[in-house]
Amino acid sequence: MAPEVALVTRGVELDVLGIGYDAITDEQRASVVEAHPRPNFKKEILAAFTEGLKDRPDTTFGNVKADVLQHFLPGFERGDFVEVIQESDWAE
Repeated sequence: MAPEVALVTRGVELDVLGIGYDAITDEQRASVVEAHPRPNFKKEILAAFTEGLKDRPDTTFGNVKADVLQHFLPGFERGDFVEVIQESDWAE
């Protein structure tokens, strides 16, 4: 995949998670950051995720957002998919 295409089609993976970071050059990254600065990005995006999820923690079951609440929401206990299956009322 061409770097420009990767940047567009995998924007969230690259922007938020850093997946594909090396697929674009330092110059390309600098150009993007110049147009769209990222001051305190990591801290602020995690705070935004936490704020958006704290009142509906059950929506994080089975997805990566549970990781956010586990780190930033005191008392949060993530659901366990295996336990849900094992404790199901079905006999088998």
